[in-house]
Amino acid sequence: MTDLTNTQNTETSLEDLASRIGDELASRKEMLVTAESCTGGWVSMLITSIVGSSNWFDRGFVTYSNESKQEILGVDKQVIEIHGAVSEETARHMVQGAVEHSRAQTGLSVTGIAGPGGGSPEKPVGTVCFGWLVDGQCETETCHFNGNRQEIREQSVRQVLTGILARLETRSDRD
Repeated sequence: MTDLTNTQNTETSLEDLASRIGDELASRKEMLVTAESCTGGWVSMLITSIVGSSNWFDRGFVTYSNESKQEILGVDKQVIEIHGAVSEETARHMVQGAVEHSRAQTGLSVTGIAGPGGGSPEKPVGTVCFGWLVDGQCETETCHFNGNRQEIREQSVRQVLTGILARLETRSDRD
């Protein structure tokens, strides 16, 4: 688990991150899909604010409830029961389900506890899990953010965008 505070790198604007992701996807002629829970569509909103995003963004799923994760993305009920909605396992199943239920080749997911309530000693407020699927490889990560609800959500958006961009750039460098 990564522990991040409000000192997380904020030099690059969220819009710039989204634009750079678009450039990478356009150069690869690929589409992106998002599966969001605690960010409530913020990632999709940023992406669709980029002119030309219809060329590389297929769709976004906002699956806030456990039932929607199961019904829309196909997350197995047992995954949520065993690991919890906020887990790397659920984030993995979310991103895989999003790609399967779209025309996209690349996907990202985010699920977490933005607070102020809902946390536990095992998963305190600020615990957020991410999933990325690039070139058929799925990776997950758990971070812990500090701050209020809005700050945690913003840090989550930055982390998921930074994560997909890093994976796209790394894979492009290998080609």
